[in-house]
Amino acid sequence: MTHLKLPAIDPRVVPAVRGSNYPEPYASRVAGRVKRRIGEALGLRNFGVNLVLLEPRSCSALRHWHTRQDEFIYVLEGELVLVSGAGEQVLGSGMAAGFPAGQTDGHHLMNRTDLPAVYLEVGDRLPGDAVVYPDDDLAAKSKSPAWTFTRKNGVEY
Repeated sequence: MTHLKLPAIDPRVVPAVRGSNYPEPYASRVAGRVKRRIGEALGLRNFGVNLVLLEPRSCSALRHWHTRQDEFIYVLEGELVLVSGAGEQVLGSGMAAGFPAGQTDGHHLMNRTDLPAVYLEVGDRLPGDAVVYPDDDLAAKSKSPAWTFTRKNGVEY
């Protein structure tokens, strides 16, 4: 194995982070999501880049949309179902999807197969972002570097 020096990196050496910082009962719904934060490992500050493994019968997140953050995903391996206001679409290796900031179209990815799927996730880090979860009693606000989660009425979890 070749030993790389920055600015190059082998994503396999980046620690894997399982699940989510969602409060329960929501965190368990994304327990099969494993992220490698390669953008952070490279010192990127203006946007995040994650290599994500989604285990069989797992979802990427709760269905959501961002007020300020653009999101982009590119499927590397496997098959994912993109669930959005447009309905459901199957995405395979080499397919991509983008979610402009402020577009009120809640979305997430689901792996309904018996095999893991891998995708690249990219999002910007504009301050003041908030996340809307249309199907759940959850709201999130960016409080750099973390997120705060409340119920939709503002009561904290």
